[in-house]
Amino acid sequence: MKSIITYKSFNKFKKIAHFCTTRHGGVSVGNFASFNLSPYSGDNIYDVEKNIDILTQIIDFDKRMLVIPFQNHGSEIKIIDETFIQLSDIEQKEYLSGVDALISNTKGICIGVTTADCVPIFIYDPILQVIAVIHAGWRGTCARIAEKTIRKMNEYFNCDATNLQVVIGPSISPENYTVGKELIEKFSESGFPTQLIFRKTNDQIHLDLWKTNKWLIENTGVPSNQIEIYGKCTYSEHDNFYSARRLGIKSGRMLSGIMLKK
Repeated sequence: MKSIITYKSFNKFKKIAHFCTTRHGGVSVGNFASFNLSPYSGDNIYDVEKNIDILTQIIDFDKRMLVIPFQNHGSEIKIIDETFIQLSDIEQKEYLSGVDALISNTKGICIGVTTADCVPIFIYDPILQVIAVIHAGWRGTCARIAEKTIRKMNEYFNCDATNLQVVIGPSISPENYTVGKELIEKFSESGFPTQLIFRKTNDQIHLDLWKTNKWLIENTGVPSNQIEIYGKCTYSEHDNFYSARRLGIKSGRMLSGIMLKK
């Protein structure tokens, strides 16, 4: 597998660049081997910087315009624009702390989230040229972060959900994602159809994060045929993708990024 993957439904759009990195082609070692792109994972920061340099050779962008939040499995969403770029490094870091989704309509800024089993979600409005990227583990999904992001895209940029194109990227599959029964109650309280997203197999409870987020996104008005599920499991394909359940929390992360081309 190559150092990055792209998505069939997004490849037809010429005004954006997008990618999700894999484990291949970088310089990191150990549990971070080899193409770790997260500056918050505990990896040697110099190796992460080298990996970012490698990425900029594959996807042409200014690495100073790469924006990665410090995620905390919540539902905080931030707008990234020219005002953000003008902030000091300290101010930018504060602005991005505890953030799990980014939205932008500014050309040349690459917004990204890092994942290792959690769900990366890309959103693109090809009519108004607005992009978003989301980190959605079970907590963020339960907090309806994808829905909140689409609402914020409408609030700030007047995006119509019926125009949006969405990709649900590589993440842990329902077959490999076993959870405690308490999650059924949590998702029920949050308004999800638990009979659709949970199933029991051999006394184990499985949560389908792909189906859950697709249902949530469809409920905002995005047509089903405009939502692509990549369908690759990070847990079962841990040689190609990072999996925190396989490698532990102190391990590498893939970077899912999207940018409006200048």
